[in-house]
Amino acid sequence: MLSADDSPAIEPAGTVGHNGGPPLEEAARRRGFVYYCWKQAHRAAWRSPGYEIMLRRLKRAQELGMSCREYTAIILDRGVYL
Repeated sequence: MLSADDSPAIEPAGTVGHNGGPPLEEAARRRGFVYYCWKQAHRAAWRSPGYEIMLRRLKRAQELGMSCREYTAIILDRGVYL
């Protein structure tokens, strides 16, 4: 998909390890299938995993002195439990 100045709307990923995340420019952000997929994945990651899991995360977050949202963000970011 080319824009008015004949430059690609979304630059291809050029570095090793690039995960092809959503574009950061506001104009390119609101269109395209890649942005839609990232938005859906973000919603799915923050959806509640279940009552028992949330209680366990809440208990552990309180033990560490942080909020449940902060603790969940660490789990989603690093993939490890503290």
